[in-house]
Amino acid sequence: MVMVRDFSATTALWHASLTMRLRRPVLAALVLALASPCFAETSKPIPVNNPPAQQTAFIDLLALMSGHCKTFKVAGRSFACKTVAYAHGDKGRVNFAVAVDDPSDANHVVSFSGENGKRADDNSYELPIDRMLLNSKDRPKVDGLPVPAEQVSTGLCRQTGNFAARKVNDVTCSATDNEGRQYELLFVSDGTPVSVRRIRQSSPSIQDPFK
Repeated sequence: MVMVRDFSATTALWHASLTMRLRRPVLAALVLALASPCFAETSKPIPVNNPPAQQTAFIDLLALMSGHCKTFKVAGRSFACKTVAYAHGDKGRVNFAVAVDDPSDANHVVSFSGENGKRADDNSYELPIDRMLLNSKDRPKVDGLPVPAEQVSTGLCRQTGNFAARKVNDVTCSATDNEGRQYELLFVSDGTPVSVRRIRQSSPSIQDPFK
């Protein structure tokens, strides 16, 4: 289940639960997405100099979107991807987790993370980004699961589509971390309905694009 002690543990367990349900390589990567650092021009992990946010949180909603990345860049390096997940925490934190199509690392996941997301209408949702959560096979593990690395960042994600019909058109994200590294995403849906799992009831004050 998704009962955890803090946000880092939440992320790891979310990744684990997603991996178990979607054992395919791309989705397995997504599961580990909220947990560790990504890569620069070399295969070495990006150094992260920010302590993880310590807060008790539970993932209460997961939404899986299938399609492809027209653009996905991490610190200047381009990657492919096939799946993006929207993970909503009961304290209001949201993550757009990208399963990187990286043949050398099944655990390579990059997540745009933020709070105070708002749905302007049934077809548009925006999330201010304050952290990048970066995961790879080289991250340290707790209970066998990679522990996320977090990098303070600024940016914005926008998701468009008809949420009531579980149809997402695209997800665009742009962020810059406090070391000047840039992250860009343009994910386009393949038209498959979004798979939404509500794990527990969200607070009425939390904006949920799929309600």
